[in-house]
Amino acid sequence: MQKTNLKEVMEISLLAGKIMLENGAETYRVEDTMNRIARAFGVEQCESFVTPTGIIFSIDDVEQTKLVRVFERTTDLHKVDLVNSISRRISSGELSMEEALLALKQVNQSKEEYPIWIQVFAASIASGCFLIMFQGLWADFVPAMVAGGLGFITLIYIHQLVKIKFFAEFLASFVIGVTAYGLVIWDFGVQLDKIIIGSVMPLVPGLLITSAVRDLMAGHLVAGLSKGAEAFLTAFAIGAGIAAVLSL
Repeated sequence: MQKTNLKEVMEISLLAGKIMLENGAETYRVEDTMNRIARAFGVEQCESFVTPTGIIFSIDDVEQTKLVRVFERTTDLHKVDLVNSISRRISSGELSMEEALLALKQVNQSKEEYPIWIQVFAASIASGCFLIMFQGLWADFVPAMVAGGLGFITLIYIHQLVKIKFFAEFLASFVIGVTAYGLVIWDFGVQLDKIIIGSVMPLVPGLLITSAVRDLMAGHLVAGLSKGAEAFLTAFAIGAGIAAVLSL
């Protein structure tokens, strides 16, 4: 294979891996997808090393090894599924290099997130449902919705202003604690603990914990431990925000 084609294969593989890593895929899945794409285009020997903040990829016939940094990570499993679909089409020979690169660029540039009001509404409903799941009272369903919605709004807007997740999560849980306490004091709520528990559940890093465990089980210790540490910091921020309200 010509060196030009090898560089195109490297670009396609790195773009696919970057999209998946930025949108919540496990590191072992990212590595596997990148290697499959490269082999589908005729590359016999390739190596990839993925961490939550970067991707290193090399092809034996190309002297240069490329590094791609990942600064922003979110959860968009639809994009992960789209990249997996493109990878399967590449493996079956349905896409050429140019078509695969164009399809990946379209996925990368697409903005398919739900509007903020839908996200907040879903978080509010989830907060009320979690309260019932934890055997709370139906009388506290609406207070949990209000506290959970306000907390989620705080998380979104603070994170847009300050790119420090810990700070945004701390303030979001603080707002939830203050709102829940105020609603109980004003007799709009009954069980303060159940309202708080239900309201903070949309902030809990469930996908991150699951991804960390799966990476550890797959033998990716660096990625698993780093994601576990990130999940621990998130949980600590949530707990610290609620503790600050209760202590005051």
